[in-house]
Amino acid sequence: MSDITFESLGIQETIVSRLQEAGITSPTAVQAQAIPVIFEGTSVAFQSETGTGKTFAYLLPLLQQLENDMTGDSQQKKDAKLIIAAPTHELASQIKTQVQMITTAKTALLIGGAPLKRQIETLKEKPQIVIGSASRLLELYHLKKLKLDGVHALVLDEVDRLLAPELRDDTASLVKLLGKAQLIANSATITKKTAAILAESHGSAVETLFLPPEDVLKKRITHIAVFAEQRNKIDTLRKILSAEKPAKALIFTSRVDQVANITVKLKYHNVECAGLHAKTDKQERKATIDRFRSGKCQILITSDLTSRGLDIPDITHVIQMDVPSNDDFFVHRAGRTARAGKTGVNIVIGDAYEMRKFASLEKRLGITVYPRILYKGKLTSPEPIETE
Repeated sequence: MSDITFESLGIQETIVSRLQEAGITSPTAVQAQAIPVIFEGTSVAFQSETGTGKTFAYLLPLLQQLENDMTGDSQQKKDAKLIIAAPTHELASQIKTQVQMITTAKTALLIGGAPLKRQIETLKEKPQIVIGSASRLLELYHLKKLKLDGVHALVLDEVDRLLAPELRDDTASLVKLLGKAQLIANSATITKKTAAILAESHGSAVETLFLPPEDVLKKRITHIAVFAEQRNKIDTLRKILSAEKPAKALIFTSRVDQVANITVKLKYHNVECAGLHAKTDKQERKATIDRFRSGKCQILITSDLTSRGLDIPDITHVIQMDVPSNDDFFVHRAGRTARAGKTGVNIVIGDAYEMRKFASLEKRLGITVYPRILYKGKLTSPEPIETE
């Protein structure tokens, strides 16, 4: 990868400069493989682990082509050229932020739950890039407010979730409507069923790229186990935060009712933090995520369900207050750190039963777990037991 640059992949200097301003200097493996294929106009579905740079893998070539096409001022050039569908509001918002890092092209965010009238007004401004939920995009199309005739490419970000049973029909309908457009899909997991649905809905072949695993879980994340009885877990968490002083920590609990409990008890001990739970309203949720993203709040407590769609850069520590019953949940939690080539720490606080579960999980996932104890305000290795 060392000899591959954005320039060698065909990305023009103006965009490379914008990437450098954002601290992005070299392409990831998925970007190196996907960018040339997308430039060729091929419809493609690519699979790569979480945190490997999938969003920029499709944005860079598509936005470059869009900018090159934005010459003249005919009516046709003002129609939407790029449609990006995402399964959650948070992911759609994050994609818009990344789009605006690269281009000044007009961009609209069209998601369910937001005022329809305001979104219709936004479409009157003729955005070239439209990002949103499949259901809202279809609604606006059927209302004749969103024109799709000039769309060159349709992106399905996190396609496995867009093709989950509750979203599948809307996603497939959108793909059929845009059968002539280049189709680009990505996910951490692309099954044969997903590929088959895409090909059937699109009406033509969709190439698949499967990037070899980078073993982020094994190679870039340090896994630590800290024993604590249930009644002592929050106090243990507080001591770990004091010992580690994380720049940005995401704390997970399986019990939704514990989010508020942990938040209140940490704040009682003057630990600045915030919690996200099912009852958090949308405005408060967005404000909380923005504070955490910007670093104004360094500690965020959440549940597995509430955290779906979160993609926050530079999380240094993930702390799990329990061992989830589902291995995928563990991987999802741990994978919030060590993104985009960085390293991270994943700490599990568990009682005797959970430590046995963690030991089994360690074998199944092939990771190495380091037991640690709190001693004199630090996380240290337990002393070896002396034998006679």
